[in-house]
Amino acid sequence: MAPELSIKDQNREVELFVGRATTLFVLVVLMLGLLIYRMLELQLWNHDTYKIRSDDNRIRVQTLAPPRGLIFDRNGRLLADNQNASSLALVIDNMPEPSQSLERIGSLLELTNTQRSEMISRVESNRRPDAPLVVVDSLTEEQVARMAVNRHLLPGTEVVNRLVRHYPYAEIAAHAVGSVRRLSDEDLRRVDPVQYSATEFIGKRGVEAFYEDTLHGQVGYQKAESDALGRLRQTLDVQSPTAGKDLYLHLDIDLQRAGVAALAGRRGAVVALDPRNGGVLAMVSQPAYDPNFFVTGMSEAVFGSLSTSKYVPLFNRATNGQYAPGSTFKPIVGLAGIGLSATTWDTVIEDRGAFQLPGQEREYRDWSWTKENSGGQGMVDLRRAIYRSSNVYFYDLASRIPVQDLVDFAAQFGLGRDMSVDIPAAGSGLLPDPVWKQGAKGLPWFPGDSVNMGIGQGDLLATPLQMAVVAATLANRGRLVQPRMMRGIDAPESGDGESLLPSTQIALEQVSTQDWESMVAALEDVVHRGNQGFRGNGTAWAYIGQDIDYRMAGKSGTAQVVEISQGEEYDEETLSEFDRKHAWFIAFAPVENPTIALAVLVENGGGGSSVAAPVARAVIDAHMQKAESERVAQQEMLVQR
Repeated sequence: MAPELSIKDQNREVELFVGRATTLFVLVVLMLGLLIYRMLELQLWNHDTYKIRSDDNRIRVQTLAPPRGLIFDRNGRLLADNQNASSLALVIDNMPEPSQSLERIGSLLELTNTQRSEMISRVESNRRPDAPLVVVDSLTEEQVARMAVNRHLLPGTEVVNRLVRHYPYAEIAAHAVGSVRRLSDEDLRRVDPVQYSATEFIGKRGVEAFYEDTLHGQVGYQKAESDALGRLRQTLDVQSPTAGKDLYLHLDIDLQRAGVAALAGRRGAVVALDPRNGGVLAMVSQPAYDPNFFVTGMSEAVFGSLSTSKYVPLFNRATNGQYAPGSTFKPIVGLAGIGLSATTWDTVIEDRGAFQLPGQEREYRDWSWTKENSGGQGMVDLRRAIYRSSNVYFYDLASRIPVQDLVDFAAQFGLGRDMSVDIPAAGSGLLPDPVWKQGAKGLPWFPGDSVNMGIGQGDLLATPLQMAVVAATLANRGRLVQPRMMRGIDAPESGDGESLLPSTQIALEQVSTQDWESMVAALEDVVHRGNQGFRGNGTAWAYIGQDIDYRMAGKSGTAQVVEISQGEEYDEETLSEFDRKHAWFIAFAPVENPTIALAVLVENGGGGSSVAAPVARAVIDAHMQKAESERVAQQEMLVQR
């Protein structure tokens, strides 16, 4: 039987093709419509929105740190400036594996363990993972080259050039100028987060700390285009930061160097003031430290030597070291005796080398006392008691002055309080009285306490800065000054001028002009009275007064650190280094119209006249020679005109 033949249905096939083609056409039209709609949405209706999103991914807005203001000394020499440094910065968001990248960076740059720990710590505490974070402050040229060669292996890294703080005189001016340190979490809680968003360092010591707001400046901004790896390609727009203002100080770096050289490696401090306006001409504290280490980083060994040294180089002895002032306190006691009518310039007592309170067996000895010879200064009046530094005279005088009257009088010289204008955290010392002793020790005030205070011992404490104020007050014949570092902002003279405080207290007013001149004459004898025999010379004459070509007034002091038992003689060789006496010297010059007043302390140095006085002489010599050179130069200029 033959197979059945099928005949194609042309109409049906046409309908099927048309239906499929129509469906496909509709789908194509719909897809094209969706594409057109999406294009219109992207390019027209939501153009601004998507453009902003695109720019956010491509364009980075960065804050720019303002250049820190410069610090100059009184002669225009830079004490703190800014230098270019190459640093390594990371954008954490652009780093696929941050921990691995940090390990590779540490090996590539051959960082120490301390540097690696610091780098990791900065990354962990980073507040903006989308912004560049400096993790290595200062790169060598070799390290910069290594980063350039391996940059393709380390996405999110870049070498940036930035300004970092630099201190040209390093240790010489460290405690006077201060230093900057890296911003801490505590700092960030108290500063303006916007103004410090690009800043890494903040003033932490000295002038840098006190004038932080003046030195910091105003933050800037820039828009920059970056590639897919976060690397900057071009800068689109910049709003430049405003640099901080420059400071000019009263400080004279030549006197700083003279003070450091004169201390010759010994622990101590030198503070020199201009008695006319309180300007700090020198503020030396030794040992010191290099403040640049806190900017560029330091090795573990260096950090250990700074933080654990028994000589505490980070401690500012000039402003915060508190010591018994010893015999440098005697001029105050003498003037108190005059002003409070407890003595006169003509009153004479016999100094046999020891003093006893009525009804007591204890002896308070003169500095010249020995087991073999009780010493003593013979018949002494107030002037002789000053230039020979008779302990017995001041034991007797202090015992006859009501203690609160003596304390109130001494307070008028700036003791027991911080008189400074712009020296942060300066110590107040201690001016003890019966109320203080009862509260601090639970004991009453004994007559022996007054006797000890008469020679600047006991609980009485003062800083070298405070004793420089005392020297300036003596130089000014009773007029106080407030110590100040800053002389001007953006110009050397804008802040200069007198800062004398009026002497309005009754006690000081009771000291007549003639009494002040008599005290100055006695202090002048300390330095210039000589060839009178051992018991007639000023205590400092043999050490600094024989070849001096100007008139200086001064007072030596030797402050006992540990108590010596009755009947025992002070023997330096049997005492440890830190138990030996402190050496003091306060001075001013020239005697008429003084231009410098200073205090010198040599910790555990021994005799004030033999040890501290030559330091004072060296600093005042430098000042006087400089003043003479300036005077000659001015005369030559006048002649040329």
